Amino acid sequence: NPANMCVACIRTRVDVSENIPKQVVIHFCRFCERYLQPPSTWIACSLESRELLALCLKKLKGLNKVRLVDASFIWTEPHSKRIKVNVTIQGEAFGTILQQQFVVEYTVHYQMCEVCCKQKGSDGEAWRALVQIRQRTIHKKTMFYVEQIILKHNMHKDAMNIKEMEGGINFYYNAKNNARKMVDFMMAVIPCQYKTSQELVSHDIQSNVFNYKYTFFVEITRICKDEVVCLPLSVSRYLNHMSQIAICTRISDNIHLMDPLTLKIGQLNAGQYFRDQFDAICHQKQLREFMVMNIEPVYNTDKQYGSYSHKHQLADVWVLPLNSLGTDDQEIHTRTHLGNILQCGDYVLGFDVAHAVVNNAVFDKMKQSQLPDIILVKKIYPEKVKRNKGRNFRLRRLRKGSVTETVTDDGDYNDFLEDLEEDPELRKNVNLYKRQKPQWMAEAEEVIAPKVGLEELLDDLVLEPADTDENGNMLTE
Repeated sequence: NPANMCVACIRTRVDVSENIPKQVVIHFCRFCERYLQPPSTWIACSLESRELLALCLKKLKGLNKVRLVDASFIWTEPHSKRIKVNVTIQGEAFGTILQQQFVVEYTVHYQMCEVCCKQKGSDGEAWRALVQIRQRTIHKKTMFYVEQIILKHNMHKDAMNIKEMEGGINFYYNAKNNARKMVDFMMAVIPCQYKTSQELVSHDIQSNVFNYKYTFFVEITRICKDEVVCLPLSVSRYLNHMSQIAICTRISDNIHLMDPLTLKIGQLNAGQYFRDQFDAICHQKQLREFMVMNIEPVYNTDKQYGSYSHKHQLADVWVLPLNSLGTDDQEIHTRTHLGNILQCGDYVLGFDVAHAVVNNAVFDKMKQSQLPDIILVKKIYPEKVKRNKGRNFRLRRLRKGSVTETVTDDGDYNDFLEDLEEDPELRKNVNLYKRQKPQWMAEAEEVIAPKVGLEELLDDLVLEPADTDENGNMLTE
C-alpha cells in the first residue's frame, strides 16, 4: 500500500469511524409512544425492533461515507432512557479496506408530538373529525363486541382521543380521512347507518380557505343477540314467510334471525333493516327463568321452502317458572330450538308471552292462536360467581382516558364474556388472552359450563399494574 504499513499498524493510526457520532439524541413521545423520524414524522416502534434499528441508523451522520456491515442492539434497562447499538462498518484507508466495530449510545429525550400537543393543550378539543358510535339499547353487550373488533383490527391507532359516552363511544381524529376509515370499517363489520354534518370553524376571506369540523354519527341496529323480535309482515315475507316471532341468534355484518318453532333462519343486512325498522319485544334482562321438567326431541317435521338451522334441534319441552316450584301449578308446554343442549333439571331463560305486556303495534295485530305461551331463548348455568372467577381468559380494553359521564355496565360485561364462552362463532372476531389464575380459583374450574380451549387463547403480555383495570383486563391506547 502507499503507506508501506501492515494492516494492524494502519488500524492503530486510522479511525474510519471518526466522522460518525458516538452520542446521539432521539426523541420519544410518551403519550402515544412514538419516535420522531426527522423532520416531522412520528412512527411507532417497539424496543429492539427492526423499525427502531432503522430509525437509529438514519440518525447517524456520516454513515453514507462508509459501508455498513452489521448492526445490533445491546440490552439496556427499559427505564434507563438509553439505547445502545453495536455497529460494524468498513472503510478505506491508504488503499486498504479496514473493518471496525463500535458502540453508539442513543439518549431518549421526551418530546410531545403535534397530535398530543393539540390533545393535551386544548383538552382534546382540537379535533378535525369526530366519529360518534351509538346504539339505543338497555345494555352494552353489542358495544363491548364492537370494541373488541376495533382492537383486533387496530382501528383505534389514528385516534387523538377516545371517550366513552352514554350509549356509545366517541373517536376524535385530526384528519377527516382517518374518521372516514373508521366509518367504512364499521359499515363492513356490523349492521349500522351513518349521517354526516360539518361546522364552520374559520374562514379566510383573502385566500378563500374554509376550516370545518366534521362529525360522523354511526347508529348501530337496535337488535341484539338473544332478543325476541316481532317482524313486520313485509320483512317476514322477504325471509321466505318466516314466522313474525323470531329470535336474534347472532349479530355480525348481518342480523341473523331464527324461528324457534320451525328452525327456519334468515338474514337481514343494514339496508334491509333500516328500510323496515323493528324493535325487540323482549330484551335479555326481561327474560324469565324456568326449569325444564320434561323434554322430548322432535325429528319428523315438514320443512317447507327456505333455509333451516342444522346446529339446533327441535324438541317439545315442559317447564315451570322458578317461583312456581313446589306449588300445584301445571307444567307449561312449548316447542324450542334448544333440544340438543337441554336436559331435565336445566335452567333456561324464556319470554313468557302469555303474561307479558308488549307495547308493539305489529305484535298487537297478531292473533293469539299464532303465539306460543313461552319462547325459550337461552340455557343458563348455575354458580355464576364461580364461573366468573375461574375464567381462563381476559380481553384487551380501550383506555378511556377522559370519561365525561359516569357509565356503568350493570353486569353486561360478564354477560358478554359468557356469550364468548358459549358461542364459538362470536370468538372468531375477538382476541382472547391467557389469564394467570391464583390457586384459590381451582375450585371455580369445577363449574359445569362451556369453556374456551387453551388452543384458542393468545399468549398474555407482561403488563404493569397501571395497565390493567379493576377486573384484570388489559388496557390499551
